[in-house]
Amino acid sequence: AKLEQKKMSEAPAERPPVVVVMGHIDHGKSTLLDYIRKTSIAENEAGGITQHIGAYEAIHKDNEGKEHHITFLDTPGHAAFAGIRSRSASVADVAILVVSAEDGVKPQTLEALACIKKCGIPFIVAINKIDKPNADVEKTKNNLVENEIYLEGYGGDVPWTAISAKTGQGINELLDLVLLAAKIGGLKSESDKAVLGIIIEVNHDAKRGSSATAIIKEGVLQKNDYVVAENAYSPLRTMENFRAEPLGEARPGQPVRIIGWHGEPRIGVELRVVKTKREAWKMAENFLVESKTNTATEKNSEGTAVAPIVIKADVAGSLEAIVHELEKIKEEKLKIKILASGVGEITEGDIKTAATASERAIIVGFNVGIDASAKAAAERLGVQIESFDIIYKLSEWLETFVAARRPKVTTEEMTGRAKILKIFSKNKDKQIIGGRVEEGILIPGAIVKILRRETEIGRGKIRGLQQQKATITEAKKDTEFGALVEAKTEIVAGDRLEAFALVTK
Repeated sequence: AKLEQKKMSEAPAERPPVVVVMGHIDHGKSTLLDYIRKTSIAENEAGGITQHIGAYEAIHKDNEGKEHHITFLDTPGHAAFAGIRSRSASVADVAILVVSAEDGVKPQTLEALACIKKCGIPFIVAINKIDKPNADVEKTKNNLVENEIYLEGYGGDVPWTAISAKTGQGINELLDLVLLAAKIGGLKSESDKAVLGIIIEVNHDAKRGSSATAIIKEGVLQKNDYVVAENAYSPLRTMENFRAEPLGEARPGQPVRIIGWHGEPRIGVELRVVKTKREAWKMAENFLVESKTNTATEKNSEGTAVAPIVIKADVAGSLEAIVHELEKIKEEKLKIKILASGVGEITEGDIKTAATASERAIIVGFNVGIDASAKAAAERLGVQIESFDIIYKLSEWLETFVAARRPKVTTEEMTGRAKILKIFSKNKDKQIIGGRVEEGILIPGAIVKILRRETEIGRGKIRGLQQQKATITEAKKDTEFGALVEAKTEIVAGDRLEAFALVTK
């Protein structure tokens, strides 16, 4: 019996599901999140939420009165959410796709659906705004089917419910569906697993330094350990929940705010745990070394130039906007590589990150200052810093930056082509030939390819041109000419000369 009791105590417990709410911009995502926040968090607790940290925990009572914790992500849009996923796990477990009962499916609805499917998570459709006079739930359901979103009872298995995020009608049923989806997904809190978290928000405070919010996916964060996210690390001395209350540990499904980072973690990267500061520092350093090696490898293996950038912004939203601008730049032979990004002023650590890249990186600051030690280090190490306060000025600079970094490619462009009709004489490397221009023009001094049956057999140079025994400066299309060609390859009647110019783009 004791053994059975021990087994039961060690069995993984259900963990809070992590939920993301998505949909068209005007269909009520924010209103739904606000309603859940106000009704599922006690008034005095809600008043204590002073800073946006990207997630919060709500409590939902089921039909039997049992309380369940649900973590809601408060992310700034589809692109940001798509970025917030690690190599091995999506940050969210369940998605709510909000569709207006007035407007039906919109392009952003389909964008949100594509994002949800890419992350491979179950989703629930919430048909919102049923309190509106123009609401038509049946029409909306049919519209969803027309767009290949097959609801339960309409040829598919996607759960759905009708709600009003304004009055709260149907929201209890929606949260019940969330818990059901989580139960079917078998979400378990396995505390013995190695910690895996995902950074979802980064903030910077002049007094407390850098802080980052992570959602814990596996394992348990314990005080006095160290966490590492790429080239940033932090001791777990100060952990807080979404109400800014201190935490002794953080369990799967829980958002946790970690304060006191060395370096700035990036949104969307994995968070790992080590036991000592030395291990944390070494792991962060190794990431920088690997980044440097990978940058060089990319250039060597793909023939693509890499333009490394370090980005610092005032808030995470600005950071997302800058990354979005960078993603819009599509260059065949140039890859913009973000070495590091973060929120807060430009520090000496940022300068070192830029200086140690295989190709010297540029630091881009948006609405942030530069501390004194960083300014001195930048001058000493020759690191370029560009600062902006308006996004379109940043966009304009990026275009100039890309143009300057774009690798120059030299190509041969044909300027003229002629068929050889007759060979008049040959003296060592010099041959006098007669021909007819088929395309373009030929000019004295032009380098020419000698083609036989369209295969290049050699190259030469036109030393002079004549027509009717008079020297000319060019032979035009459909005219005959005589030419002195200098070439080591013997030219015969029927060959072709193809003049070209070297063009660098």
